[in-house]
Amino acid sequence: MKGNDYKIPSGMPYVRREYIKGPPQPKITKFVMGDSKGKFPIKVKLISERKVQITHNALEAARVAINKALADKLGEKGYCLKILVYPHVVLRENKMMAFAGADRIQEGMRRAFGKPVGLAARVKPGQPIIEVNVNPEGVEVAKASLRFGASKLPTPCLIQIEENKQN
Repeated sequence: MKGNDYKIPSGMPYVRREYIKGPPQPKITKFVMGDSKGKFPIKVKLISERKVQITHNALEAARVAINKALADKLGEKGYCLKILVYPHVVLRENKMMAFAGADRIQEGMRRAFGKPVGLAARVKPGQPIIEVNVNPEGVEVAKASLRFGASKLPTPCLIQIEENKQN
């Protein structure tokens, strides 16, 4: 499964788990990291610029990269990282064989619905993907780590800084 093949959403999302035999589990399991109970005055968001599907592998890679950068620079209690999208869409693949005699074994496009191979989150332009809550001295670190994490995602992203109104 190549993530690039599933980047552009087409057709209806396939999300009904009750119809799927053996739906895949999401690779991303933790959606909130760092100090979730801490009060942080600044919120830094990673925002999608395009309509795109982000695979659960890409979300997990971005989460790990951002979390590691934040934990190294700010410590475990210096930030709160939240993943704001959930991979609901089930991705399917109709496997094709490419060797001599494959035409006698496979069905071609007959019964070509495909087997579930992964999950993805559908993201609209302007939708926040990841949010980091930090203190004012951690803003530059948060921006740098989000920029690094954005390189793991299949869409160009904006970084937006705003005051946290929940405090």
